[in-house]
Amino acid sequence: MDSSEPARGRHDLLLIKALTCTMFFTFAMTTDAVGSIIPTLLTEFELSLRAASAFHYAPMIAIAMGALALGFLADRIGRKLTIVIGLALYGVSSLLFAFGSGFGFFVVLLAAGGIGVSVFKIGALALIGDVARSTREHTTFMNTVEGFFAVGAIVGPAIVATLLAAGLSWKYLYVIAALICVVLLAAAALARYPATVLAEQGGASFADTLRKMRDAHALGFSALIMLYVAVEVAVYVWMPTYLQGYTGAASWLAAYALPIFFVLRAAGRFLGAWFLHKLSWSTVLVTFAAAILACFAGSLYGGPDQAVYLLPLSGLFMSVLYPTLNSKGISCFPRSEHGAVAGVILFFTALAAAVGPLAMGAISDALGDIKYGFVLATGFAALLFAGLLINRVFDPAGARLARRDDSDYAAAH
Repeated sequence: MDSSEPARGRHDLLLIKALTCTMFFTFAMTTDAVGSIIPTLLTEFELSLRAASAFHYAPMIAIAMGALALGFLADRIGRKLTIVIGLALYGVSSLLFAFGSGFGFFVVLLAAGGIGVSVFKIGALALIGDVARSTREHTTFMNTVEGFFAVGAIVGPAIVATLLAAGLSWKYLYVIAALICVVLLAAAALARYPATVLAEQGGASFADTLRKMRDAHALGFSALIMLYVAVEVAVYVWMPTYLQGYTGAASWLAAYALPIFFVLRAAGRFLGAWFLHKLSWSTVLVTFAAAILACFAGSLYGGPDQAVYLLPLSGLFMSVLYPTLNSKGISCFPRSEHGAVAGVILFFTALAAAVGPLAMGAISDALGDIKYGFVLATGFAALLFAGLLINRVFDPAGARLARRDDSDYAAAH
């Protein structure tokens, strides 16, 4: 259970924030390095592209299922125990990579690790609400945390490339993640957490999570997040294919397009935290969504000659959308329900990450060119912009967020 006393002083608060940021950094190292591992798997296990894609879909589906089924844990047993359980499962499954050699075994470990990720991530997301002093501060810190995730997404592929260049197995990426987990588990066990209002006995359950799925605000933010994730994944899964064979003046840029996308996404999240502190979140999001739509539309109109510039650039504008939508969706609810609603949103996030690339691949196969997949992705971007424009004009969550500021956050601080 969480401490019944507030976290003591600045040292405790800094430790909790550092723990949260490092957790996001660590699991991003493994989840976003899959694209760098799959080419090696194709040769090592003589796999088809469809079979190798299990390295991406297995953990995504596991995260989705774990988030839906176990999202209530943070509200029922507390943030601390939830984080410790999730980190332990993720760390053990990562360590076991060192002792296996079969593709099927690795896929099972990825699925187990995905469940661990869903558990500790929900605990961490609920914890963000406990340390924030307002819904605005919640959003700012969420962008910072996701900035560390974006950095992990850069570091993971770099570690894989370094391992392979040194003649070592990609498996050691997971061993490195397991070693970091040992430190995280120690920090999670020792940290003094802020006082948390847990759900009443029996009040937090799987049924409670399902009830959240009928809430208009939870579904609205989840729908926007699904559209965003489908757009983002389109870039880091299919952009290299779209640019394949490009021989124009910026051919050197095509080779580094994906790392540039990740770097701009990471930089944008830290910069976005500043923007959101100064400007209305709904204004920032609709403006950035318009820029993303322009990047995708320009990439379609100009083909690879323009996509080589515009698709990596879109990472800068994508940076603040996911953490801000996630933060506002969670902040609409009382703190005692943050775990359950975070589980709902994470379920739809992981579902979109799994289904989006499949839909793009299917339509591209059917019509014979990857550009048709990007037509679909541009449609997602247009719907995302329309949804955020409606949000900017009508502000459907404004009154609910204001009530949370006047009740939960004001009472706690």
